[in-house]
Amino acid sequence: MRSPAIRLLIVDDHPAFRAGLVTLLGDQADLRIVAQCGDGREAVELYRREKPDVVLMDLRLPGLSGVEAILAIRQEHPEARVIVVTTYDSDEDIYRAIQSGAKSYLMKDMSKAEIVGTIRAVHAGQEKLPASIADRLAERRRRPELTLREIEVLQLLVKGRSNKEIASGLSIAEDTVKSHLKTLFTKLGVQDRTAAAISAIRHGIVPLP
Repeated sequence: MRSPAIRLLIVDDHPAFRAGLVTLLGDQADLRIVAQCGDGREAVELYRREKPDVVLMDLRLPGLSGVEAILAIRQEHPEARVIVVTTYDSDEDIYRAIQSGAKSYLMKDMSKAEIVGTIRAVHAGQEKLPASIADRLAERRRRPELTLREIEVLQLLVKGRSNKEIASGLSIAEDTVKSHLKTLFTKLGVQDRTAAAISAIRHGIVPLP
């Protein structure tokens, strides 16, 4: 007796990509797309209604981000199996997605065989990451966590603000800014402001201003 098809929810705000995935996966006898949408909040509602076996989730979504949607779904359904499928591959994007509970992280240019194989593996209870993504995740996990205040300082640093301007913008003393910067340089493994800004952007900690 054949096993029931794996029921899929596809979440991506680009209709053309969603249609492409439907076409790509449509000829697989063991896969069935039960719902699709382009909004994070709608994804949570559809999961609640359809109870799919596996979700394919983009990261940049209106309503709720992909990470927020994953967290919301898993709060209600801890057993949910989510695969991130995205064009964003910064260390921070990968880390946040896996921390939120995603079981895999695929780039949108992955081959059909890789996508289908990952869906089947995740449905079977595996956490399956491509080697390149696993390496990036391991590198990110070795880097110390930044505090919320340190990220705020870094965001203003990336925008080219001086210590005085950062202090004013955050309503803290200039000496406190200097202390945060010293800690940031250590955590990021850099020596100066320029290198800190470059590292923040390269790793996806702070987006380009």
